[in-house]
Amino acid sequence: MRIEVVQRELGEVDADLLAVGLSEEGALPAELAEAPGAAAAKGSFKRLSTLLPGNGRVVVAGLGKAADLGAERLRVAAALVAREAAQLEASALAWKLPAGIEPAVAAEAIVTGTVLAAYRYDRFRAADPDEQAPKLESLTLVGPAEAADAAAAAAAVAAAANRARDLQSTPANFATPAHLGARAEEIAAAYEAVTAEVLGREEITALGMGGLVAVSQGSAEEPRLIVLRYAGGGAGPTIGFVGKGVTFDTGGISLKPGAGMHEMKYDMSGGAAVLEAVAAIAELGLPVDLVAVVPATENMPSGRAIKPGDVITQYNGKTVEVNNTDAEGRLILADALAYAVELGAERLVDLATLTGAVLIALGSTYAGLIANDDELAAAVSAAGEETGELVWRLPLHPEYKEMMKGTVADLSNLGSKREAGTITAASFLEEFVGETPWAHVDIAGTAWDLGREYAGKDASGYGVRLLVALARDLG
Repeated sequence: MRIEVVQRELGEVDADLLAVGLSEEGALPAELAEAPGAAAAKGSFKRLSTLLPGNGRVVVAGLGKAADLGAERLRVAAALVAREAAQLEASALAWKLPAGIEPAVAAEAIVTGTVLAAYRYDRFRAADPDEQAPKLESLTLVGPAEAADAAAAAAAVAAAANRARDLQSTPANFATPAHLGARAEEIAAAYEAVTAEVLGREEITALGMGGLVAVSQGSAEEPRLIVLRYAGGGAGPTIGFVGKGVTFDTGGISLKPGAGMHEMKYDMSGGAAVLEAVAAIAELGLPVDLVAVVPATENMPSGRAIKPGDVITQYNGKTVEVNNTDAEGRLILADALAYAVELGAERLVDLATLTGAVLIALGSTYAGLIANDDELAAAVSAAGEETGELVWRLPLHPEYKEMMKGTVADLSNLGSKREAGTITAASFLEEFVGETPWAHVDIAGTAWDLGREYAGKDASGYGVRLLVALARDLG
């Protein structure tokens, strides 16, 4: 999608559809006040009204009370307008930046909402000309020149989120661990500041990554350990991102119920977000140094699969009783977190579809946040508020860690009680980060079926925008 910021009157812009925002207390611009449909235009949040001044078409997006206008509200309004543009078969859309909000903030919000809402995953659909939805090809923002940089950055980050959605949406017989590894190599080839290292089963075994080896051994698909490094020359701490990359999760021998199992292609959503966040950071040229680790595997039942009760040794030497093979994500993350610390990560954030318990606790409004460092937790929370990818901090406490102790090994991968599942899973991960400031973001409730106007029932790309904002703020 072509995106530009221009300093003109809205009516002078060549577009199929023009959009303006209207607050409940506001009034339409004078040139629209007498247009057919103007009397019915209201500023109620999420309401759209169509005007027909002259030969053009204008959609009025309700923004609600002026005092409540912020970036997320404007993202939602922009998404609704983008969907309306699709219904009207408009290929060129122009937006007048609304008053009452900084131009750069407004530009980011409108670009993000538009680009995310225009996303479609149609790789496997037959090319039927009668059913092809028209695509939005250009977005023009009418506003001051100072908004141009924010618009360009937002376009790059939203495009990265959509690429993460592509990875999420791709069926697991295509989106294998090798596929994720290949994507990492593509990113490294595209950016001089990025290098990639993709390890296979033999190298992973030689490293002593017992968690990744154990989870992968039931599958015919070879695992991958993916490492991306970005050298942006930052003066701040080296940032570490770790993303769970289970490309399909049956539960292994502790088999999941069949209903809804097809959604387990999304169990690599954290890994997808980490890969594309690195790409976006490189595209923006952020002055940070970064190491990203994605352990990628399937979790399958077979005669070779790990069994409940087996004991494994993780990368940092700790032993773990595998009391449930469907609690596999923490096993591969444990290896990856310890490895990221060894590679020099000084601030560490992992992103994972780790527990169904987080969906029960927080729904799809917030991702769960658990951290061993208040300053890092505050930075993650601030990035969430800025991007609309919200997180809610849950506590760590020694009693939760007691619940993860093993009977015949150092640890168990399953809590001794059913309660506090999101926190006990994070308490397990904490055993593998040492003294490094670390934050765990559980996106099991937000990675898909987000229910927002710019990301509906399918893949959301959740976490890409959060991680990019965090990297910028920590740099």
